[in-house]
Amino acid sequence: MNSRTKLIHIDGVVGQIEMSIDLPDELKINPDFAVRGLALVAHPHPLMGGTMDNKVAQTIARTFNQLGYISVRPNFRGVGGTAGVHDDGVGELDDLLHVTDWMRTPSSWAQFAATQDQTWIAMANALPLVVSGFSFGSFVGSHLVQRLAELGRPAERLVMVGSAAGKWVLAQVPTDTILIHGEVDETIPLIDVLDWARPQELIVQVVPGADHFFHRRLHCIRNVISGAWLGMPDHRKN
Repeated sequence: MNSRTKLIHIDGVVGQIEMSIDLPDELKINPDFAVRGLALVAHPHPLMGGTMDNKVAQTIARTFNQLGYISVRPNFRGVGGTAGVHDDGVGELDDLLHVTDWMRTPSSWAQFAATQDQTWIAMANALPLVVSGFSFGSFVGSHLVQRLAELGRPAERLVMVGSAAGKWVLAQVPTDTILIHGEVDETIPLIDVLDWARPQELIVQVVPGADHFFHRRLHCIRNVISGAWLGMPDHRKN
């Protein structure tokens, strides 16, 4: 945890949810900094050691900080200070939907000392929302994006790292979804991701030499996401 990271707890569907809030460096010196959006980051499988402090999840959060987003990394049920027990993605989806509602509510942020004096919170309900997830988190994230679209509250974009294709049933995702996968992923073989992406005509960004956890390749995740945001519309410039 660094100086930008704030650990908080909120009331959830079955009890409290523990989350890390990662703030852009600019907010430390300028409370009027124009935040670009909100980014939700979902971590890997809880029963396999996945937590919000996973290195891939932290890398995604920091990358969005550098792009001007507020990043939120919740712990799934039964992990850390989050209540409940693992629910195979069903309860986890409900929790992430609850967290996105919380993120988009200005009064949610006003109660915390770290953000209450920052001007961006007044427009939290209008800021773009990015959903991202690693491994199991990408499975839950795919269904979250689908649910948000059905509710008329669509996400700006979906980022899937180490996509859970072939391991869990993923929802159909938007065509501009960013898919990042390791060439030598031993947990979710690249061929399974390609087989899933092919009928949807999705582009898969393959990181040569990367395993499932992107050891010594975390910077490649940052580079792919940052590169994808170049040229995207920025509401702050409208």
